[in-house]
Amino acid sequence: MMGGLEQSFPVPHKNLSLEIKGNSTDIFICRYDDHFLGEGSMSFCHSNLRKTSQVMATQIGTMGTILHARKEEGVSTEPTFSVSVILGKRDEPILLATARQLIEHISSSGSSMPLVLSLGLKDHSAETLRGIVSAVTENRLW
Repeated sequence: MMGGLEQSFPVPHKNLSLEIKGNSTDIFICRYDDHFLGEGSMSFCHSNLRKTSQVMATQIGTMGTILHARKEEGVSTEPTFSVSVILGKRDEPILLATARQLIEHISSSGSSMPLVLSLGLKDHSAETLRGIVSAVTENRLW
């Protein structure tokens, strides 16, 4: 029993704790067979049933900005990616760039699963975000 809900199947996941630029950073990576992300009273649901990667990285103990990234299906020979802010800061392009880097990694590995990314960070520097992308890609579940 977890949070009042019975778990009838295991959810593949990894927990990481690392230091990035002097800040303790916790990263949680998991893979779902549908589009569902929930913590506390916040939830994001999508009716399209297919696998989804979820990444949560926090230095502040909360979810922070939540982004959704996916590879667009089309006739173009070059892949196109869509990144949007679901909840949180919409004026930080570096957060969008981080989600885009991760969805490009997912796509280049042959997977078409979308990504839900949560970034609750003290430090929004390029070095911090590179460290998060590196840790996630080294410990991927897609």
